[in-house]
Amino acid sequence: MFGFVNLNKPAGLTSHDCVMRVRRLLKIKRVGHAGTLDPAATGVLPIAVGKATRLLQFLPQNKAYLATIRLGVRTTTDDLEGEAIAIAEADRLTLQDVEAVLGQFQGKIQQIPPNYSAIQVEGRRLYDLARKGEDIQVAARTVEVHEIAVKDWRSGKFAELDVAIACGPGTYIRSIARDLGEILQVGGTLAALQRTFSSGFSLTESLTLETLEANTQEQCLELTPPDLALKHLGMVVLPASAALRWCQGQAIKIHTPNLNGFVRVKHEDGRFLGIGQINSSQPEAVLAPQVVQAEI
Repeated sequence: MFGFVNLNKPAGLTSHDCVMRVRRLLKIKRVGHAGTLDPAATGVLPIAVGKATRLLQFLPQNKAYLATIRLGVRTTTDDLEGEAIAIAEADRLTLQDVEAVLGQFQGKIQQIPPNYSAIQVEGRRLYDLARKGEDIQVAARTVEVHEIAVKDWRSGKFAELDVAIACGPGTYIRSIARDLGEILQVGGTLAALQRTFSSGFSLTESLTLETLEANTQEQCLELTPPDLALKHLGMVVLPASAALRWCQGQAIKIHTPNLNGFVRVKHEDGRFLGIGQINSSQPEAVLAPQVVQAEI
């Protein structure tokens, strides 16, 4: 088996749990995932099967979420999984108050990751340090939020805001919830999160674990081919003789005036061969193998 599964992760499972489920269902050991989701979160979790695990690093990195932010409460984990550490009434807030500051979270922003996250500090995970009660100083990081838009607003003592967020890699939605609450001076935490798009895969085309199991039993499961999952990359088609040399690890001189960097490499008969990298800084452009997926 060779390809990708667009999995709709349920709440209550870690991303690793989902990988283990897919391994058992497909009876294959080599399975990996792109873009970790917290256990409470749901939605798109791209799963690579077989040799496609080597291609995870080349998937597009943009993501999109539908998030519910609860105002008036702060927690240790910046979501409802943690303990409340501050409570403030948020019933004075209006949607106009929120919309007036929401623009601060769009574009390239500085963001401090949650203490309970998988980021490493001096080789140790933040969540391990947080659980031990150690003092944590994490530097702010630059992330990019392409769009943040209000979808619904519910006023009350603990007002709730539904927002659609499109962002680049490394963006923590929990941090946005926390920081929005801080700006509004009532505190905020993430109440619910669904990922609607990740690494080129959309929620509307995703499969639940139950559907994946049924399709596997009925032998009608169709994996997303790597060539389709990586369609955001340019493509180079090699004639048979050049394809053979490239698959054997040789760099090939090519003429591609409009391509540079990582590209899909295909055989002239249509077979996907793998990922190459074009170096056009030399007098003649050279296509070097990065990940060879086919044997010729």
